[in-house]
Amino acid sequence: MKVRRALATVGLGLTMVWGLIGCGNKNAVITDTTNVSSDADSATANIEASGTERLIRIGTWYPHYYDSTHQDIHDDPNMGDESIAQARLDAVREIEDTYHVRIEFVDLTWNGLQDSMNHSIVEGKPDCDIYEVDMSFGIPAALNGYAIDLETVLSPDADLLSTQLVFKPSDIGLEHGVYLFATCSEESAFYNTNMLAYNKDMIEAAELEDPYELWKRGEWTWDTWKTYMKKLTRDVDGDGVTDVYGFSSRWDYLVTGLLLSNGASIASGATESISSDKTREVFRLIYDLYNTERCARPWNSENFEDNVNAYTTGKVAMWISSASLSAENNDTQLLGDREGWVPFPVGPSGDRTTNNTKIASSGNAWMIPTGVENPALVYQVFEDYTNWYHGDISLRDGDLSWWVNHALTHDNYEVMKYCGSRGGFDLWNALNIDYQVPALLEGEITVDQFVDQNAELVQNALDAMFLD
Repeated sequence: MKVRRALATVGLGLTMVWGLIGCGNKNAVITDTTNVSSDADSATANIEASGTERLIRIGTWYPHYYDSTHQDIHDDPNMGDESIAQARLDAVREIEDTYHVRIEFVDLTWNGLQDSMNHSIVEGKPDCDIYEVDMSFGIPAALNGYAIDLETVLSPDADLLSTQLVFKPSDIGLEHGVYLFATCSEESAFYNTNMLAYNKDMIEAAELEDPYELWKRGEWTWDTWKTYMKKLTRDVDGDGVTDVYGFSSRWDYLVTGLLLSNGASIASGATESISSDKTREVFRLIYDLYNTERCARPWNSENFEDNVNAYTTGKVAMWISSASLSAENNDTQLLGDREGWVPFPVGPSGDRTTNNTKIASSGNAWMIPTGVENPALVYQVFEDYTNWYHGDISLRDGDLSWWVNHALTHDNYEVMKYCGSRGGFDLWNALNIDYQVPALLEGEITVDQFVDQNAELVQNALDAMFLD
């Protein structure tokens, strides 16, 4: 395995902010670890209430509840269960008294959070004691030295390093160290989990068997899926123009789903794999669906959301969905139980028993930035804050009604649980590469041209992250 090298950047999702670390020195590493003790036991022992109240700021890009600024459970406009809300607010008061601190979530916005990280951490004075990061820019940040290795400052019996009841380490591709961590809960498996969705009425009208039944029997494959999409693509009114297509969705989710279903990857280690046979099969299928078979709805480069939401107006029979998309489009009223979910079909080089079904190196994680004063205290306060349920995971996981409702059916919910439980690692969407997949969808380039123009870019990006 390779060890980390500092990049000159922290990623901004698909459009990164460049050149803020190192001032031209590619190998510059942030080494200011102010008040970071190498003795984990000593660091933990020093967690105690002090005479001066400390403000612990947690940077994120959307509102969080509750913190020390809140006095009433109704401060959360989306509050659900009142007893759980009160327990969460009570935990804030307990932590304030125990550690003599105040907790404040700061909504920095998506771009503002990354600007804060890029400037304040580099200067050795982080704006926030904790940042909530998306893995697309959190992984490059951690590999660049922006995050403290918590194994060096926490006691071995800290929850994150032992029982993992509250937090679990997030995989960033290194064999050692814990730089990013995620919150544990049953619902956390559902975050950033996508399924292949379909309109059951359209499936039945085409006299096709429900894909869910095929999946249960192990017969849901790429070839079968392609056959379905071809049969579902129709000229409804006979005017020679296709009215309904077999599929439409966002291209990045399509790439991810097919990579996983074929046991393939683009950047799952220090060496690029976009040029592998398995990965070429993925892009060959995508090219065929859009250009040869023409059973995927033509890509709308002018309106990204039109590709995502074409199903809402009956223009496609299959799409990529999630609980959040179902909620956003009110699918409970739109399709209800006539919307089915199924995992992506198994590819020719895939294996249902070993395929991953989501990328674990995506979604959200927490990070304590380099330069934070007494990071062991910061971590322990945040662990106690997050453990508002005091170890009673039945209380923590007791209300999953939002996920159940927006999964629409029991079968869909079980598919979501299955897909959310099998995470794999691939950095392909966090490398600041404009892959130009739409050019492939629109037939402007061949698969070989696509692979050739991206292979070196991927390898260069990985070389910048990892060093022998």
